[in-house]
Amino acid sequence: MAELVHLDVAAGVATITLDSPDNRNALSAQLRRELQTHLDTAIADDAVRVVVLTHTGRVFCAGMDLKEARGAGGSGPQGVTEFPAILERIWTSPKPVVARLAGPARAGGVGLVAACDIAVAARDATFAFSEVRIGVVPAIISVTVLPRLLPRAAHELFLTGETFDADRAVTVGLVNSAVPADDLDAETARYTEMLRLGAPGALAATKAMLHADRSPVMRERFAAMAELSAGFFAGDEGQEGMAAFAQKRPPSWAVPPG
Repeated sequence: MAELVHLDVAAGVATITLDSPDNRNALSAQLRRELQTHLDTAIADDAVRVVVLTHTGRVFCAGMDLKEARGAGGSGPQGVTEFPAILERIWTSPKPVVARLAGPARAGGVGLVAACDIAVAARDATFAFSEVRIGVVPAIISVTVLPRLLPRAAHELFLTGETFDADRAVTVGLVNSAVPADDLDAETARYTEMLRLGAPGALAATKAMLHADRSPVMRERFAAMAELSAGFFAGDEGQEGMAAFAQKRPPSWAVPPG
């Protein structure tokens, strides 16, 4: 059986490619299984600093494979239990994950985009929360999507199922950058090159900080952040980073462009 998801590692960047174009890169059981495996491999690889999630074909990801989901029993399709693990793996990855979209994302595909730390899309890519139009609810993906979207936009787009373009996706907070298709690779590389300059431990701790529940008491938040800051200033990465800055050289962890 041909592989539907590929993993390539070069110059500190792990590129995970969805390669099921005949199925619009829908989240079939095989694609979900391979995507989870390659995510685990990339995250466990000390040589990897950044993960890029991309695709072949005209569509980034069409969402759940409806052919497999049709006829599911009361517990729902298998992907309803498997897909959250994939979204959580991306969301909690200690390494930054960048989504590169040359084409449309729908439903679960938008959930993947939202789970990534940074998303770059070709300007002609489109998005839609199409669940309500087939009689289901965008429940699973709401966990990653709602923290990204402006509240008014979330109500509008979840309830109407309307298709919107990449410029609108930037405006509502789903995507970081929308560029002409010819500039997509350069814009993705711009982000990965910046991310490769970050210290691995500092990047992981910053991601955890960004996703952490915050105490409603400001004094407690300051105390927690002071402890985190002091630990990194005194730690190996902080000391190396400050020494490199003073000596006008790259820090030891910086990965040069490939």
